[in-house]
Amino acid sequence: MSSNSSRRGPPKHQNRYAWKPKAGQKINEREVGGKLRPYSEITGVCPRCKDQIDWKRRYGKYKPLSEPAKCQRCTKRAVRQAYHNLCPGCAKEQNVCAKCCSRVDRVIGRDLAEVEAEQKMLEAALKNARERDRRILLRAPTKIKLGNYFLPHHLRNMLQKAEVTKTITMVITWIKSMMKMMVLTV
Repeated sequence: MSSNSSRRGPPKHQNRYAWKPKAGQKINEREVGGKLRPYSEITGVCPRCKDQIDWKRRYGKYKPLSEPAKCQRCTKRAVRQAYHNLCPGCAKEQNVCAKCCSRVDRVIGRDLAEVEAEQKMLEAALKNARERDRRILLRAPTKIKLGNYFLPHHLRNMLQKAEVTKTITMVITWIKSMMKMMVLTV
């Protein structure tokens, strides 16, 4: 037994800054994982597997898929997320986690059909909005970065009439995705 085992209190030397993977290397913003092309949302997995994938992303161990992988149930090339073993269809049908294949009560994330339906509703809401309101919604991401985001009441009511859940966050994510597409096409 070492003599330090009975020692209590704070560590002798405290880190001045948190460890970052690839700290000395310049990161290309246009590569996957950069500012302009962030990693996709982790969906279809249990909370434990989500934490594992988050850890890999945080500490530089995450390797995204370069091409779709084969699903272990239906053998189609439909697995589009790294570290997943099942395609979203098989995982939802079997009610299992797409990574560890264990039965779960709660799966993290939403499927593509829900996301596409919400995006269509948001596009319709934006199409019916006044020009001023549309510009407010399109400027929303820059105001969020500054920390002074405010959505007027008539806009909030208009989006609620469109029956969109989590309206403000959905509008923001939709606008960010549209901005990413615009950046990638330029």
